[in-house]
Amino acid sequence: MSATELTPPEAALWAHRAGLSLPADRHAVVASVANHIQKVVAVLRELDFGETPTATTPAATADRVWKWKGMTDGAL
Repeated sequence: MSATELTPPEAALWAHRAGLSLPADRHAVVASVANHIQKVVAVLRELDFGETPTATTPAATADRVWKWKGMTDGAL
């Protein structure tokens, strides 16, 4: 795959390599969606999360749920 946008023939090639059956009329659509996903991921990679704890951190997850539901710590 090139560093530029994925072309419909490349989408067909990668689908074939992955063992997926991709009809010819879907090559352009799949390439377009893959290119969109690549652009979104590129934007996400540029974000600076600093000291943000991971979503798997229990305290951070619980705090977010409580705030989202309008609860306090003991209200579950």
